[in-house]
Amino acid sequence: MHPSSPRFLNPTAHLTTRALTGLFVAASIFVPDLRAEGGLTPDILENLRQSYRRDETRFNALAANPIDTLVLNRNVLDAHNAHFSHRIRFKGVTDQHQSGRCWLFAGLNTLRPAIIAKHQLDGFEFSASYLQFWDKLEKSNLYLEFMIELRDADPLDREWEAIHKWTLNDGGWWQFVVALVAKYGVVPKEAMPTTAASERTDTLNKILERKLHVDAARLHELHRGGADLKALRAYKVRAMAEVYGLLAQTLGHPPREFTWRAPNKKKDDAKQIDGKTGAKPEPPAVDLDLTPAKTFTPQSFYREMVGTSLEEYVSLYSDPLNPKMRHYAFKRARNLADKPDTDFVNIEISAMKKIAMASVMANEPVWFAADVGKDQSSKHGIMAVNLFHYGPLFNLNLHLDRAQRVRHHEGGSNHAMVFMGVDVVDNQPVKWLVENSWGTDKGDKGTWTLYDDWFNEHVYMVIVNKRHVPAEMLKIFDEPVTVLPPWYPGAAGVR
Repeated sequence: MHPSSPRFLNPTAHLTTRALTGLFVAASIFVPDLRAEGGLTPDILENLRQSYRRDETRFNALAANPIDTLVLNRNVLDAHNAHFSHRIRFKGVTDQHQSGRCWLFAGLNTLRPAIIAKHQLDGFEFSASYLQFWDKLEKSNLYLEFMIELRDADPLDREWEAIHKWTLNDGGWWQFVVALVAKYGVVPKEAMPTTAASERTDTLNKILERKLHVDAARLHELHRGGADLKALRAYKVRAMAEVYGLLAQTLGHPPREFTWRAPNKKKDDAKQIDGKTGAKPEPPAVDLDLTPAKTFTPQSFYREMVGTSLEEYVSLYSDPLNPKMRHYAFKRARNLADKPDTDFVNIEISAMKKIAMASVMANEPVWFAADVGKDQSSKHGIMAVNLFHYGPLFNLNLHLDRAQRVRHHEGGSNHAMVFMGVDVVDNQPVKWLVENSWGTDKGDKGTWTLYDDWFNEHVYMVIVNKRHVPAEMLKIFDEPVTVLPPWYPGAAGVR
């Protein structure tokens, strides 16, 4: 029978009414009812209505006040102090503004104390815009490489979805910083200042993502038309030229070299006030407070003025869902196509704190990733468990342990900061001094006090120098890696 015939389109057209009735009765016997049985029935809704007892005082308070104001735990607030037995000296607080560059700011902030101390600076800030430019360029190339690699993939594939969800956003990991600095070096902020687009990235990200999606669609058209890998990569290079131009117009054009002058460590005697007469000298013809200007490339500036070897640092994670003392990696968690994915050794939180404390006590800042959506106050600069008592206000049990939070996507790394101090009592950390990148208007003029119980619950990763890590833990990095999928909780990076 031809498929266009009426009988094919209506296979029951020849049946009588009685036969049809029997057919549908039989169908009702053998075909299961696919309707959900868990709906809210009228009886259930009435029971819910009857169970509610309005508390007028509580309702009036909630109607007139923000919830956080009502549930702020005064016991925690009253017991709070910002004393730290050990502080790493640093000057100034950075501001990532309305962007997701916390991982980058935290990475650069770990380097600032060393350059300030080494060159006796009153203050110093690296250009985040400089590395932001290269990060955007490299992520664009990485995305198009993923599109070439997955040119035959099902667009409903979960890995495809994960790539499109976070590959092109602002987020990242410590390893992203290491890869960028190794390839492109660093520059002072004045060598590549901020722009409106670097501080608020939403519109730039939207334009860039649309442009790259157009390129991805074109790559797949070329592939379906028979283009080989060489031809696809040739198109990609042409597309990257347009990406470069977009970034240069919005973020600025990265300098290939620049001049910089450091403060002069040796003050000229002629500048000092005469001890006998009290006479002040005439101003010098040149500024003796500054060394002669010197020309640097971004790479030479990093080598000569910073000098810290980022390759000596390792990532330690505390993931409650996987066995400890194992080597893991997040698949596709990188920003350069030719670099490995973000990897780490999974350890107990108690071991993580011990290692972090040793680093801070050695005056080495610690990059760390945490969940800042829990029990932290930007107004008071505090991170402490039960800082906000939501449960008692509503008579609810809201407790989840660390593993339950991660499993149900209630917890996980979402922001990176730097440990710059610790308060130690009886050889145990009581609280931690945190340098954030949210400017001086938030927290305690840009810093937070992170209490040790909050560390137990909400800190997930620390970056430390190898010399503070036990030898048996370092050996695990040489073991085969277990690769976690791109959609694993926390794999998308921090912002």
